[in-house]
Amino acid sequence: MECKICRHETEFLWKTRILDKYDIAYYKCPFCSFIQTESAYWLAEVYAGAITVTDIGYVTRNILYSGWVDRIARLSFPDVRRFLDYGGGYGLFVRLMRDRGFDFYRQDLYCENIFARGFDVEDLRLGGDEERFGLLTSFEVFEHLDDPRTELDRMFGYADSILFSTELQPRQPLKDVKDWWYFAPHTGQHIALYGLRTLRTIAEIYGCHLYSDGRNLHMLTRRRLSFNSVKWVSLVGRVTDKVLGRHFQDKRSLLTRDLQRISQGG
Repeated sequence: MECKICRHETEFLWKTRILDKYDIAYYKCPFCSFIQTESAYWLAEVYAGAITVTDIGYVTRNILYSGWVDRIARLSFPDVRRFLDYGGGYGLFVRLMRDRGFDFYRQDLYCENIFARGFDVEDLRLGGDEERFGLLTSFEVFEHLDDPRTELDRMFGYADSILFSTELQPRQPLKDVKDWWYFAPHTGQHIALYGLRTLRTIAEIYGCHLYSDGRNLHMLTRRRLSFNSVKWVSLVGRVTDKVLGRHFQDKRSLLTRDLQRISQGG
């Protein structure tokens, strides 16, 4: 099977059951480390609802990233006036960013806009170069892409800088789908999984620079930044959250326990 990123021949990894009913194969590219499933014939079924029931971190994630993007935009994109959230879901992130003073718009072909009505990309009604944006964000989207190169073409058609999140493959060898929670076979939605080498390959293909925190926040940009604001903001955010969580919160989040309960149907 051909790698959807670099077009090299992939190697079979294993088969596993998704959605509790389909046995599907995973493949890994020995050149760029990209992991992909076989042709994802089940996607129409899993996207009958755009946001899966197990995505209970949706609100917390959007609040977290709104703060991080605020800092990254101020540090590395102070000249940018208009932004686009690609695959923006219910529009919560766009609403949060607009509340912070950033002229954000939303793009999503599959999900209803609830929180940012009137601020879809189609509402701009611009033409030519006016349709370009200074920065495009895309959170928890890349792992859902059946054809990453086509989507990247579309993203770079909107902006020269893409700030996105997706969990990178762990350093230890993966021997089974159970070795990494991000495969999420119960949802059937994570069909494209990236390593740092995958992102470097993408940067080479699109002639841009890669800035990453080495975990789950990354930027592909044709700008050369003076420093890695993505890594800096991510590090500061994680340290701050850890300190606040240790000293100022009386209760631990129930998110992990709730996810286990929902996944097990309890």
